[in-house]
Amino acid sequence: MSAFSEHKEELEHFQTMMGPQRGALAVTLDLLTNALVLVGQHGVYCHTNRDPNIPVMDIRIVQAEIGKAKELIQSVMETMRAERDAKGAASPGHT
Repeated sequence: MSAFSEHKEELEHFQTMMGPQRGALAVTLDLLTNALVLVGQHGVYCHTNRDPNIPVMDIRIVQAEIGKAKELIQSVMETMRAERDAKGAASPGHT
């Protein structure tokens, strides 16, 4: 099942609130957050032999990469918001 059909209601909700691009990015952030939670739960059971308080390296790498992806998406969303706000402020009759 595609992301568009599986998350249709979420996409429609966020796209109505935020516009098509930012709405899709918001749903993407939610999916990445869910993935981080699942990886974090897995990390509870998979520890290094040297330090049982630290998850194994592959889990730490996956968490870091998903975190970076979220950071990039959030940056794009903020840029899009700033551009939208700048256009709104430049429109005639805007107070």
